[in-house]
Amino acid sequence: MSAFGCGRLWVKAAALACAVAALPGAGQWQTGAGFHSATPAGYAVVRLQPSGALVAVLGLFECPEMEGARHVSQGLNARIVTADGVPLKQFPSHFSFRITATLRKTLIDGPSDTLMTTEDPQQFLLKLGFKLKIYNGLETREVVPQSIKMIGVPAEIAYDERVFRVSFELENLPVTDRIVLLVLSPEDEPLTHFSFGLL
Repeated sequence: MSAFGCGRLWVKAAALACAVAALPGAGQWQTGAGFHSATPAGYAVVRLQPSGALVAVLGLFECPEMEGARHVSQGLNARIVTADGVPLKQFPSHFSFRITATLRKTLIDGPSDTLMTTEDPQQFLLKLGFKLKIYNGLETREVVPQSIKMIGVPAEIAYDERVFRVSFELENLPVTDRIVLLVLSPEDEPLTHFSFGLL
């Protein structure tokens, strides 16, 4: 084989070796993308009947203590550490969901569901309810919010959009649990839900 051919083989072999070395092995640490103090939790569009109005609901998970936290894994032993590198075993005790419910066409997606209600659409937004479900394996429990605050335009002013901060105070909640915020209609029917998990 010519020197040129050998050189090309060596370059290919070196590139392959580098690629293999870059693959995560059983003894290598992997670091995932970091968390932020505010994390999008999703959105939904629902048609209200019989009015035909479309309501878009957007969720944001808020927790200042999560800023800079990140996933770290070694094989199957995934874990999460704070920005300072301290292993996180439990959810921060205080967190909230910022929920925006709007009659404006802010999303291009069509409705994914239909809900019957006797309420006027603007009054419907004002009367939304919230509760939290916590899943730990096969066990489930429900928690009521510590507080629900309306942000922005006061309730007495007619408006086509409402923003709520739904806050919770929970102690000793393992990071392996999954939390789901249920958004409820004035008739206490599920409108949509937003889930959040750390692991």
